[in-house]
Amino acid sequence: MINVSIVGGTGYTAGELLRILLRHPEVNIESVISTTSVGVPIAEMHRDLLGETDLIFTDTFFKPDVIFLCLGHGLSRAFLTDNNIPASCKVIDLGNDFRNDPVFNERNFVFGLCEQNLELIRTADNVANPGCFATTIILALLPLASRNLLKEEIHIHAITGSTGAGKRATETTHFSYRDNNISVYKPFTHQHLEEIGNTLTGAGNSNLPQINFVPMRGDFTRGIFASIYTKWDGSISESEVLELYEDYYRASPFVFVSQKPISLKEVVNTNKGLLHIEFYNGYIHITSIIDNLVKGASGQAVQNMNLMFGLDETTGLQLKGSSF
Repeated sequence: MINVSIVGGTGYTAGELLRILLRHPEVNIESVISTTSVGVPIAEMHRDLLGETDLIFTDTFFKPDVIFLCLGHGLSRAFLTDNNIPASCKVIDLGNDFRNDPVFNERNFVFGLCEQNLELIRTADNVANPGCFATTIILALLPLASRNLLKEEIHIHAITGSTGAGKRATETTHFSYRDNNISVYKPFTHQHLEEIGNTLTGAGNSNLPQINFVPMRGDFTRGIFASIYTKWDGSISESEVLELYEDYYRASPFVFVSQKPISLKEVVNTNKGLLHIEFYNGYIHITSIIDNLVKGASGQAVQNMNLMFGLDETTGLQLKGSSF
């Protein structure tokens, strides 16, 4: 069994991670750390786990084989600095601390996008989990980038559920604001742009064009829907583009190319990513969808853990979705 510790256990990401790992056949959760809720039963904080676990929050870990860091952005470095983590203990960071700056003390973090870095993750001791917007967008563009086919400006509008903003209520996350409302935030400046650019360039698109990314807040709780388009020069035919995508994700157990238009409910509560591709008047248009808490965070983290410990990457991730 893999002994697991979760650090930062009270948020949405940790709650989703617990939901998955409690049913994982190869995992023992030895500790869930929260400095603000020590001694509180986990099921009191994560009500969907009532009757599923007797675990309580603690402020210490014992001898984990892997630590999941579910901390606010910028806090993972502090945790690793302040705590004596054995070199033998693997680390999966769900924050953004190591996505673009992967070297920290003795640890070197691999970017944990399984569809690109599968073999690197298998031998990694430390993984930086990709961001949710970044995962959605990279999956949509990675096959083209791998053939250096992104030549013109890329335009992205993507809308995310309220859970993407975290559990603590703010002026733009509480119900009265989000309900029956849509708004733009961080246009052209979102923090995930850096990892998107780095990943697509590293995949083979040496002269990456400008990426114009407009994120939006949605009036729903979970999921990301991205609409992406760029001019298409016809350097390869439309049928060859579709074949490229099919071939690129043929071995992936979670990413699929749909022949029909896609909608967000088709991925909610699953670790799947769905893509749909169309061509219009000299443009290629790609829609990409994931659940921001699963494929965009906790599910992808478990997928990384499975690879790091030599398990089938789907272990514990055959989650039931619902399209209604």
